[in-house]
Amino acid sequence: MGAPFKGIIQDVKGRAQCYKQDWVCAICSGVSILAPTFYIFFASALPVIAFGEQLNRDTDGRLSTVETLASTAICGFSHSIFGGQPLLILGVAEPTVIMYTYLYSFCKKRPELGDKLFLAWAAWVCVWTAFLLILLAIFNACTIITRFTRIAGELFGMLITVLFFQEAIKGLIGEFNTPKNENPSSVEFQFQWRYTNGLLAVIFSFGLLVTALKSRKARTWRYGTGWLRGFIADYGVPLMVVLWTALSYGVPGKVPDGVPRRLVSPLPWEPASLYHWTVVKDMGKVPLVYIFGAIIPALMIAGLYFFDHSVASQMAQQKEFNLQKPSAYHYDVLLLGIMTLICGILGLPPSNGVLPQSPMHTKSLAVLRRRLIRKKVVKSAKECIKQRRTNSELYGKMQAVIVEMDTDPTDKELETLKEAVMKSDNKDGAKENFDPEKHIDEYLPVRVNEQRMTNLLQSLLVGVSILAMSVIKRIPTSVLWGYFAYMAIDSLPGNQFWERILLLFITPSRRYKILEGSHASFVETVPFKTIAAFTALQIAYFLLCFGVTWIPIGGILFPVPFFLLIIIREHLLPKLFKPSHLQELDASEYEEIVGSRALRDKEPPDTDTEGSSEDYYDAEILDERTTSRGELKLRAVSSFNDRNHSFSEDRHIQVNDLHRIL
Repeated sequence: MGAPFKGIIQDVKGRAQCYKQDWVCAICSGVSILAPTFYIFFASALPVIAFGEQLNRDTDGRLSTVETLASTAICGFSHSIFGGQPLLILGVAEPTVIMYTYLYSFCKKRPELGDKLFLAWAAWVCVWTAFLLILLAIFNACTIITRFTRIAGELFGMLITVLFFQEAIKGLIGEFNTPKNENPSSVEFQFQWRYTNGLLAVIFSFGLLVTALKSRKARTWRYGTGWLRGFIADYGVPLMVVLWTALSYGVPGKVPDGVPRRLVSPLPWEPASLYHWTVVKDMGKVPLVYIFGAIIPALMIAGLYFFDHSVASQMAQQKEFNLQKPSAYHYDVLLLGIMTLICGILGLPPSNGVLPQSPMHTKSLAVLRRRLIRKKVVKSAKECIKQRRTNSELYGKMQAVIVEMDTDPTDKELETLKEAVMKSDNKDGAKENFDPEKHIDEYLPVRVNEQRMTNLLQSLLVGVSILAMSVIKRIPTSVLWGYFAYMAIDSLPGNQFWERILLLFITPSRRYKILEGSHASFVETVPFKTIAAFTALQIAYFLLCFGVTWIPIGGILFPVPFFLLIIIREHLLPKLFKPSHLQELDASEYEEIVGSRALRDKEPPDTDTEGSSEDYYDAEILDERTTSRGELKLRAVSSFNDRNHSFSEDRHIQVNDLHRIL
């Protein structure tokens, strides 16, 4: 791992050289910086509000939306100014909510602590967590983050997805019951009004779920201008929250005020909220045995934060984004430890790097200078093809255009383009010509405006939201349950674990259909039996991880199975699967094959259309190339002759059967 502090020192030196530029780039961007600011603000604030309501319910009001918003604002503000990688977005996440729920359950069952010392004991847990995170940063532990492969990330993502569904279902069922600590004799808790509240909750939650999912795909709609479709795609989810909140006020006047139920949270200036800022005074009241016992949950939380924070940072700076400034993994973990300590003594749940907001932030700052470059590149390439020029001359022409129109193309971009143009000699010995109309989209440069201002401004907006709690409290809780379901469903596309589960339900005679559309590369390179065996093993391990969360008190150990995956991946799986198959099924990158039908159906837009739609067409291309967790897809073209796979064999068998019948 190297000498202590080596990684931190290198990170500080690397980022210090471009710190001034981080601010200059933002200032030079002018008002255009506001669009990604508001985009990431809504993407960050809505989950935090939902997690606040979940915490309020699970901790009997000890924590609420005020605390989750305050933590997100403080940590985000600190990271935007002092952090190493400013593209990383921080916020209170579901793992934090789960851990704090376990901590509260533990405290309630211990008379020495009780619910009164819950936040004080949680503060000691944060102290130990901070200490462990700082040690991890000092001893360069971030060098081992690459040992957490795709199988760990996707299992963790699937667990969070299922927990989101679980929370949505529990919330909906709870709408038909009387909440804890409420007077059952109140009018709104009589049977008929509880039943009415439950039915309204079903309508509002499913309404939010369906409309949010539809608006998320607005860029692919056939109707509306590019600007309108892009606006709905970026801001449709918060707009749907506002819409269904407004509709909730359309109930008849005779309905009691408590129907439908709304978000519960104290206002920032009320005693219940002000107490958190003085939690440090109660830390001395925690018995000594529990102070040292806090190191056990701290070990779990530190490992969880280290994994979650580093992966979020990794996703925010994928190599396909072509970032020009250095990373700062070690220093950012050090800063995370300091911020965890501050949140703990302030009585706030800590924030860490979050997915998918971090890569979403990077994507919102990405600039595809696609339209202008595409037009000139395709034109010059077609001229070369008409003149029957060599591949070397074709590449030279295209390179000249990209260099002319893009001030600083990287060597990797030019090298990738050259490989695509020069590629030839497939198994039949035929030459595979480069078609600029079909293939150029995958090789146009992606640029990201790397700066600190958007992170700073969105954190300030989250902080200002605390003052708007009287408005936020008007959101029906049923809308938040629908939002939990939306987060769960929206996280599934792009998760190869989920995609492989779906493959298991496709009959052999229909598997060839997968090849006609865009599909993961392992479909063409790994036999179906191997895919099924690997998926079955992953399902069994997932059920183990999910089962741990149901263990009373012991559920706090749920991160342990994910740490054990390092050993399983390095020592057990290579004995069960061929190295080439394992490399495809547990690849570090998402490689997608463009199927034959997708290539045929994909029409380039009319290049003579008005320029105002340029940004939104570029955003649509980025949406197609990005998974829901923010992972950029590597694109390739299907070549049945170059690959031996069971899916294409299914198609050949079906065709042969048809010929035999005829």
